Amino acid sequence: MRAVFMGTPSFVTPILEALNSDHQVDVVGVYTPPDRPRGRGRAPDMPPVKAYALELGLAVYQPVSLRSTRVQEELKELRPDVIVVAAYGKLLPSPVLQLPPHGCLNIHPSLLPKLRGPSPVASAILDGLTTTGVTLMLLDEGMDTGPVVTQREYPLSSLETSESLTPALFELGTGLLMDNLPDWAAGRLAPNPQDHAQATVTHKLERSHGLADWTLPAEVLERQRRAYTPWPGLFTQWEGKVLKLLDVADLGSPTGTPTGAGNEPGLAVKLEEPGYPVGIATGQGVLGLRKVQLEGRRGVDAAEFLLGYPRFIGSRL
Repeated sequence: MRAVFMGTPSFVTPILEALNSDHQVDVVGVYTPPDRPRGRGRAPDMPPVKAYALELGLAVYQPVSLRSTRVQEELKELRPDVIVVAAYGKLLPSPVLQLPPHGCLNIHPSLLPKLRGPSPVASAILDGLTTTGVTLMLLDEGMDTGPVVTQREYPLSSLETSESLTPALFELGTGLLMDNLPDWAAGRLAPNPQDHAQATVTHKLERSHGLADWTLPAEVLERQRRAYTPWPGLFTQWEGKVLKLLDVADLGSPTGTPTGAGNEPGLAVKLEEPGYPVGIATGQGVLGLRKVQLEGRRGVDAAEFLLGYPRFIGSRL
């Protein structure tokens, strides 16, 4: 089977590795976005998928878009039987979708039709779900609207961050793809249309989402910290500088909290909780701080932070 792989970030390289290691699959091309200049020198920085594909000796293609006739003809010359897509970041136009005999298969990190769109992993954490999963789907021209080939669930422990959950889901998706690709190619699997009435849609994360709103419950802020790790993170402003909240916990109403603190969202209060010497009063409960990072400084335990900035206690964020 001749396969083309389309992807970008490092957490989808296991999929490419699995395809390339399968003796029944011939990876004839890898598509990934163009290199981007980074750093002060603006040196070109290649996508992780490109770097890994070059290590494997695979042909790499980096078109700005798949909509040009030239790019589509180049892809057609590869004669793919199937195109596998994972976190590629581009919608595939109709001529590309119709090109391979076995279609364009996408690995999406949610149980579709729930959590369509660009941020399904973060949204699963934000929503406090107890279960998420991965979907192997047949792409159409919509945003994650194509029929479902198969799915696999993943239980959540309330400890995951987006940084830890994303690779775990794509690892699960790798197994899902490789377990079902032979049957799909042989015509033994039939895709099932999604129930669009049950669909939910996620939105692109912006840096502004990470700014803590202290009128929210501590439980919600704790989920935001996990969902927004590694980016944009959960942060606040203190004395004109950004204070990143690297490790936090919903402490409810901890022992020693001053009377009325829970009614003053944004107030930094001293705590007597192990590991959490300071907390921030929220709209409901107190958010304990374990590790923070002040703008221009390294990340430190909250106890060390207070040694350098004792005036933080009693301040209003």
